[in-house]
This record gives sequence, C-alpha cells and structure tokens, in this order.
Amino acid sequence: MQYADIINRWQQVRQRSVAIAAPLSAEDCMAQSMPDASPIKWHLAHTTWFFETFILEQFEEHFQPFHQDFRVLFNSYYNGVGDKHPRPQRGLLTRPALDTVLAYRQQVDARIRRCCDSVKDPYFFQLLELGLQHEQQHQELMLTDIKHLLSCNPLYPALYVSPANPASPADLHPLATTCAALAWQQYDASLCEIGHLGKDFCFDNESPRHRQFLEPFQLATRLISNAEYLAFIDDGGYRKPTLWLAEGWDWVRQHDLQHPLYWRPDPQGWQEFTLHGLQALKLQQPVSHLSYFEASAYAVWADARLPTEAEWEYAASQHETEGQLSQLFDSCWQWTSSSYSPYPGFVPATGAVGEYNGKFMVNQYVLRGASAFTPAGHSRNTYRNFFPATARWQLAGLRLARSQQDPEE
Repeated sequence: MQYADIINRWQQVRQRSVAIAAPLSAEDCMAQSMPDASPIKWHLAHTTWFFETFILEQFEEHFQPFHQDFRVLFNSYYNGVGDKHPRPQRGLLTRPALDTVLAYRQQVDARIRRCCDSVKDPYFFQLLELGLQHEQQHQELMLTDIKHLLSCNPLYPALYVSPANPASPADLHPLATTCAALAWQQYDASLCEIGHLGKDFCFDNESPRHRQFLEPFQLATRLISNAEYLAFIDDGGYRKPTLWLAEGWDWVRQHDLQHPLYWRPDPQGWQEFTLHGLQALKLQQPVSHLSYFEASAYAVWADARLPTEAEWEYAASQHETEGQLSQLFDSCWQWTSSSYSPYPGFVPATGAVGEYNGKFMVNQYVLRGASAFTPAGHSRNTYRNFFPATARWQLAGLRLARSQQDPEE
C-alpha cells in the first residue's frame, strides 16, 4: 500500500467513527444499556487508546500520554498492558467529558500522522493496519450498542429519522423487502483448504490455512426471512423443548423469551425496533438479532441444521466463481455450528497484542459472513466472528444446511 493510500484510509476510518456518533447527544454517548455493551464515548476513546498504547508508546520519540489515567480507563481486556476499569461500569465514567475524548482523538491522530512521516519500520504499518481493522470492528459494535441502548427507551427514538436522510450511512438503509424462494445448493464431498491465503490483512485467528474434509452437504441459497421465522413462532417454537439444546431451553424459560430481541407484538401486526425507530416488521427481510440457541432451534424445526464454518467458507469460496449464494455479506452474520477454537498450528502473536483473539477460544461459537452494519471492505470469506450462545444484540441471522439427501428425495 502506498503512503498516500495509508493516510487516506486512516482518515476515512477515523472520521467514520465520529460520524456514527454525530447524531447522538452527550447523554446518549455516556449511557451503557447492559454489561456486554459499551458507551459510545468509551468506544471513541478505546479505539484511540489502542493507537496510543500499541503504536505511539513504541514508536513516538519522547512519548508522553495524553492523560496518564486513560491507560486504565480505556483498556478493554489487555492484561499485558496493566489494570482495567471494570467493563460493567463503563457507563459510570461521566468524566472525562465527551469533548475531552474528541480532543484526545484529534491529538492522537496528529501524532500518528507525524509518525507516518518519520517511521520506516514495517512493523509500525502492520500495527497501524491492525488498529484500523480494530476500529472498524468497534464501528459495528457502536451501531449494535446504540441500537440496544435506544431500544431500552420507551419512546423508541430513532438514530436516523428517515431512511432517506443523507446523513444516514448507506449501510444503514433498510434491506431489500423481497427475497427469492429458498433453494438448496449441493456440494460434493471434498478435501478442501480453509483459512487465510495471501498477503492481505487478516486477524491471527484466520490462520494458518489448513485442510478440512467435508462430507456431501447442501447449503440454503439465502438467509431465513422474518416471515419464515414467524411461522416457527406461530407453530409454538419457543414452547417446544424438543427443538432446543438443553442449555438453550433453560435460558428461554429463565428469560421467558417468545420472539427475537427487537420484535414487538402489536394488534395491527408485529413491529421491529430499528435504527430508524419502531417500524412494521418487514416479512421478507432476513431475520436478525438471533442467539445461537434460537438459530439452532429453528434449524431443528426446519428439519435442517446450521452449517459448520468449514462448509460455509468452502461454499463462499465456490460462490466467487459460480455465484449460487446470496446475502453472504450484506445482511446478517450467520451462526455456524462450530465452536470457536484455534486452527491447527495456530500461534498467537507475542506480547499484549497476542491477547486480541486467542484467549477467547472457549465457550463461544463462530459466525461467518458480515452484516449491514459491517464497514465497507471489512468482510472476507475467512473472517471468523465469535460470540457466546446467548448473544442477541449483534446483527446475527441464520442460513440452513443439510447433510446429503437420499437420491429419491
């Protein structure tokens, strides 16, 4: 990548985070709706902290922190860096003020720009790219966290008043309201390779590339729609323990769950909370904000299953040349049945940066693809997203898979 390209990309990514927060008040930016979510002010500060801590501290001559207490306040989970402010208490950080956080961003941006002019070490630019990819991850989290926060308000306020508002990023416009008939794409048994290949950026959990044997399988050509999921609800899907994993059934009963996270029953028909406010449920859009448990239960109800991540990646790579599948990257993340674990030969990076992915490889499931909230250019076939089985506030849906059908079927 040329120097001018790096600077342009840097400016675009950093500006987009501020643009996402622009419609919000200072009060909006401080609130934390649940322990799994973070205040927008914290996201803006933490992504800046990443550049200051992992790049400026190492490469800037005569380094001085913007504020010495920020090292603790905005550390997320990097034990190698030092102490951390408790995650569930991020919403209590009324100080520093939002204006101070924005000033922090501006100062660190200027210092990074100066380092770009003077530092020649290739590792500097590797860390810079990691920081930009990290910030793009947080941009998606900002949108999902804002959505959860606003949904907790009984006024159901909209982040963007109108879908046609030019201030609304293109990736927040409502998804298409029509969908093709559900079909199945057949894949023969194969010895394939999955994992990142090439010199472009990837996170360490996407490598090393390795072989996987796949039995014959079929993959649905699109995601499950709201209408199809509504049929599951109407058939008593949330009341039938035989459809659910044991832990999932206990979770459903404990929280008295009866529908996806942002659905609202109404005498005039189902409604769904969106970043454009409360709207009539669009039946042909992909169902979203499902937990792994909900996705798995629907798959059982539909006489199917969730794909493994190897099946999903193999099919997505075939799609590049044959084009059989839709909604791979533009709608919802897609749950797989694969536990989040290291690939054969995986070795995390040394130092605190090595804490980025490896230490979370337990009690989580892999999601593949991307969503409508994913920043442009941030998706790829090998990307491994991951969340616990109960996570619902992320923009996650499902694509069905089936093992090979009998010839007479």
